[in-house]
Amino acid sequence: MENPGALPALRILYIAPMQYGWYGLYRQRSLERLGNTLVPIDIMQYEGRGNPIVARVRYRLQIGRTVTQMNEDVLRLAKEHRVDAVWFDKPLFIRAVTLRQLRAMGIATIDYMIDNPFGPRRDPGFRMYVRNIPEYDLHIQQRDVSVEAYLKRGARRVVKVQTAFEPSVHFPPPAGWSDRERTREVSFIGTSYDERPQFLTDLWRKYDLPVVISGPRIWKRKLDRAALAALYPHEGELYDSAYREGVWKSKINLSFLTHGNQDEYAHKSFEIAACGGFLLAERSEGHSARFREDEEAVFFSTIEECAKKIRLYINDEAARDRIAAAGQRRAVTCGYDNDTQMRKVLDTVHELLPDIRAGRSQ
Repeated sequence: MENPGALPALRILYIAPMQYGWYGLYRQRSLERLGNTLVPIDIMQYEGRGNPIVARVRYRLQIGRTVTQMNEDVLRLAKEHRVDAVWFDKPLFIRAVTLRQLRAMGIATIDYMIDNPFGPRRDPGFRMYVRNIPEYDLHIQQRDVSVEAYLKRGARRVVKVQTAFEPSVHFPPPAGWSDRERTREVSFIGTSYDERPQFLTDLWRKYDLPVVISGPRIWKRKLDRAALAALYPHEGELYDSAYREGVWKSKINLSFLTHGNQDEYAHKSFEIAACGGFLLAERSEGHSARFREDEEAVFFSTIEECAKKIRLYINDEAARDRIAAAGQRRAVTCGYDNDTQMRKVLDTVHELLPDIRAGRSQ
């Protein structure tokens, strides 16, 4: 049965990192669920090519034969597959001339950038990307400060979406799940950005709280020897079903803002809520607008408040279950999923395409 509200299908050359557990794969699933045909290209075959030193230089300076090859391949594949749009996920190697040629072919160019090239984190590699902001037909951003920054730098169109959960991965545990199955007490699953290593170490060392961390191996360089032994198990990073089960097995799931990106909310918060986990998140306007405090999620602003909230809820299974269930309902019913957010992008692409095809894109 056809969906009368469905948008016409698009053919999209989809260029994103394709590693296991990467968010780009989740967005690919969503775009395909919404009826589009995607031609996927793993951007890492270009960014990771060659020895590590050469790859680092290429990443920082966006020069060399591999960069040229990527731009040639994009144009060739877009033409061969007769696509309507090219979707770039963090396109650091794409040149202005490539974007202009795609537009001349009547093909929309879409930039999805999860990071903030204008924030205080100051990651390398954005030189060419920032210069080419006016060349893309559409930029997708997740924070108000970024929308403003892109428009100031000549962006043609910017649409704001929020980071989202993937319904095929992030869903609640089986009925009857309880603290009997929750083997992780205070849990953080993620990266070591900002002051997280010191914060989590202090929760354990100064406040005597049972913290466990799962995440990339860089944590081994961020924690002192005693904290590493106490907080970081050997399982490392958790992806897909292992990530979901890590949330399920945690009594309290911590979620932090990435201040280096000036984020308004944490991607992880929507995933934890969708998994039916008890969410203890860093307080922000973005979080407060999306979850009712102490009803659908619990927030903290300082480590003292975080420790207090942990002690309040760690042994109160009934309260945790009630709040987690309400947060899960909020995430599902209020559109915190990939499909809802991707529809916003597709609506805008369909709006732009007639002018792009007619050569009227400004």
